[in-house]
Amino acid sequence: MVLQLANPMTMNLLLVEDDSLLGKSVQRGLVDAGHDCDWVTDGAEAIRQAMSEPLDVIVLDLMLPDMSGLDVLKRLRADGNETPVLILTALGSVDERVTGLEAGADDYLVKPFAFAEFAARLEALDRRAGKAVAVKTELQEGPIVLDLRTRRATRDDQEIGLTPTEFSLLEYLMRNANQTVTRRMLCEHLWDANWEGVTNVIEVHINRLRAKVDRSFDERLIHTVRGIGYALRTR
Repeated sequence: MVLQLANPMTMNLLLVEDDSLLGKSVQRGLVDAGHDCDWVTDGAEAIRQAMSEPLDVIVLDLMLPDMSGLDVLKRLRADGNETPVLILTALGSVDERVTGLEAGADDYLVKPFAFAEFAARLEALDRRAGKAVAVKTELQEGPIVLDLRTRRATRDDQEIGLTPTEFSLLEYLMRNANQTVTRRMLCEHLWDANWEGVTNVIEVHINRLRAKVDRSFDERLIHTVRGIGYALRTR
């Protein structure tokens, strides 16, 4: 496997992988591409590093020697750490993907994987986290306001805590407010590609977003358009 990125954005990454051959290979490829990449092999050290330094993306294996990767992820999210997380694992059933996303992951890639796809997903996560400077600093649709500079979301002046993926998804729905967007459109927006099989996880992200945006409010804003996709309706 040739580990090489073409013209990447510089990222500060944490790789959590207990397989020594894969860990060394992935770390070497990312460092050679100009990224900073720390590699740890257990969950406790992953949590310590993730909570002690700013990171752009965490690459997380699920099968770790001291605790499961899902436990690591849940601990980070419970402690308020919203660093984008890409799960990288051999556990690839639909149910396992859904479980990982519901636990707070932003993306999910199954081993063995193509490094080009891995690199593209890392860059997409990094962009969604707000590294790019937005020309317009505020977006408003009905009662929802997004601060594109600070990545802060509010509804009726109440703050909504969103992961980078949820923020990007809500931004896309708001930019297409009162129109139906298909699952394929959302997939291409989130992952910059037309990958087969990805659209079945869009519903998981939508459900997480809907729980945060519509919970505690009488009026639902995010609607499912059966057989097509979703719409943010404010009128």
